[in-house]
Amino acid sequence: MITPGVGTATVPKGVRFGYGIGSFCTSTVNAVPGLLLLFYMTNFLAVPAWLAGVVVTAPKIWDLIINPLVGRWSDRTVSRWGPRRPWLLAGACTLPVAFFLVFAGPPLTGVPAALYVGACFMATATAYALFEVPYKAMPSEMTHDYHERTALLQWRMVFIGAATAISGVLAPAIATGDGAHGTLSSYRTMGLTIAVILLVAMLASFLGTARAPMTGAPEPDRGGWREQFAAIKGNPAFIWLTVLACTQMLAVSMMLAAAPYFATYTLGSAGATQTLFAALVGPILLTMPLWVRLARRLDKRGAMVLATVMFGGGTTAAIATPLFGSVWAHLWILLVGVGYAGVQLLQFSMLADVIAADAAETGKRRAGVLTGLWTAIESGVSAFGALIFGVVLSIGGFIESEPSRPVEQPESAVTAVLIGQTVIPALIIFSSVLMVMKYRLKAPAAPAPAGAE
Repeated sequence: MITPGVGTATVPKGVRFGYGIGSFCTSTVNAVPGLLLLFYMTNFLAVPAWLAGVVVTAPKIWDLIINPLVGRWSDRTVSRWGPRRPWLLAGACTLPVAFFLVFAGPPLTGVPAALYVGACFMATATAYALFEVPYKAMPSEMTHDYHERTALLQWRMVFIGAATAISGVLAPAIATGDGAHGTLSSYRTMGLTIAVILLVAMLASFLGTARAPMTGAPEPDRGGWREQFAAIKGNPAFIWLTVLACTQMLAVSMMLAAAPYFATYTLGSAGATQTLFAALVGPILLTMPLWVRLARRLDKRGAMVLATVMFGGGTTAAIATPLFGSVWAHLWILLVGVGYAGVQLLQFSMLADVIAADAAETGKRRAGVLTGLWTAIESGVSAFGALIFGVVLSIGGFIESEPSRPVEQPESAVTAVLIGQTVIPALIIFSSVLMVMKYRLKAPAAPAPAGAE
């Protein structure tokens, strides 16, 4: 049985690197569609905004089924590669192809185009689950030390920062490379480029984790779905962490969907999407050591409160962008980036702690089931960010278009873009502070020195 926080199992640097590089998959598959897919459908395929929001959201509902299934399968997998790595390879062989097809740009518009993109995005979600669920389950089995997990996941966050840079800077740059707003051909080139990057990174992660330690992982839970979900229901730390992650990711996904509209209609330049993302990504690459120290000093819950307040404060201040201009927006998005870096690191570190504590208490290996359920719920809820933003655009009177027939948006639509980028996400992210306060799992007390009374 695992005792979380007792003893130290240091993960070798080579394994940390190999594990971390897999985050190119995690971050890119979430960020690129979250950033560009809604805009691609409304402005290139003439899909109504509300329907485009449904297309982005619908495959995420499928995650509620496929993610726990993959987690359950990986818990019960027995192979010379361990229980998780065969699934990493399966995802690496399927996800890049499905991702490229989403942006392949067939000669379709309106409802037929929405159906095509929806089917391809569904396939992408399935392939993503094969890799992502086992991948997220691995840290809890690689070390049983409370703070070592944060140090391990620091490496993951560095790669998330690099992947976010590719997603938020390179992907839009390629997509808009053939004109002010891009063309179907440029979006196709972007999809192919990102697919190749995904393939290389996912294979590198599979190979780089070959020597990952397994710190006495227990036997898999052979109980049925009813027994496993009943056990999860009785795990308050897992429940509150899931609620917290869902709330935060809802705000993040709404801001991602709004970003190209905010750049185009509030800042007046589609190219500003890249610089806004650079402001967001920079802190992720630079502040990880700071957040690791803050997690030790304030404990993870205190550090999470600080990160959330910084995220929400920057989002709130960005409301004044129409008055103060582009520089103002970039400065406050930089603060959002500092908070977002902490939120991401601490979410995953807390999840690993919850999984390790569950294994210690039950003696069962349920990392895959817990991770699958957590990822599915988080992914499904976060997908509503694009749906909510699509509805906000529709209420504001946003007019869908094709590149050959650009339209002038009404003032109400421009206002809706600003509200969807700032006001609503700020309210959502500040509400997550209440969820943080319900999280009770803390670092175990250090053992008393030998001979101490």
